Amino acid sequence: MTIDWCPGIREACAHWLNAPMLQQTFEALERALEQDNDACIDCAKTVVEVVCRTVVESFHTQQAPLRPTQETPTLSDWLSAAIRALKLGDVRDDRFRKLVSSHHKLADALNDLRNKAGPASHGKDPYLERLAVHHRRTAVLAADAIVAFLHKAYLDAQLDPISSREPWERFAADNALIDAHVGLAVDAEDGDSPTLRFLLPGGDELTLNIEVSRLLYQLDRDAYVEALNAARGALALAVERTEEQGEQ
Repeated sequence: MTIDWCPGIREACAHWLNAPMLQQTFEALERALEQDNDACIDCAKTVVEVVCRTVVESFHTQQAPLRPTQETPTLSDWLSAAIRALKLGDVRDDRFRKLVSSHHKLADALNDLRNKAGPASHGKDPYLERLAVHHRRTAVLAADAIVAFLHKAYLDAQLDPISSREPWERFAADNALIDAHVGLAVDAEDGDSPTLRFLLPGGDELTLNIEVSRLLYQLDRDAYVEALNAARGALALAVERTEEQGEQ
């Protein structure tokens, strides 16, 4: 087996490239699949749980808490929290509710199989036989179905730009709206950080004082280095001129 058996997991992990633990688990799953190792069951279950946690943390706030309250939440607890976060249960269609419920059953079965046969999570009978390939395949396909279900719903969800860890590109429609209606002016005085004035529709303004170095560092590291080199050159030239004047 290869990672091609779980395209939903592959797509979700490619989306959250900035999540180190998810990437590490994905790499472990890929190796276990290539080696036909039963540990792929442990990895598949873990990927599901990490994706659930990623979704929950994207929407959890103090005002609307979503994290499971159990001391040691199960996979089912995390899946329930993720479904609440994405509001997948807020529909009147009984058939869709049954579909959502079926993912709970998949998660429970995957968790049970991992507890019973997964070699990487709990010590097992050393002479226990390896699983057949169709057992591993079924576990991975179950995990892939759950992850794809959550990830696709996440991509359609409205995120809070204040708390979201998603990149700027994730808010393309909102970005376009701001760019079309909000202007920008810069006020700079000698010795002070420049003030960016964002000109809002209706005449109001938002102001932001920020150092040039901080702005470059946050937005474009290559430009930051180029500016740094130019500043070093200017400093060296100023020192050279001072020394020449002192010699005269």
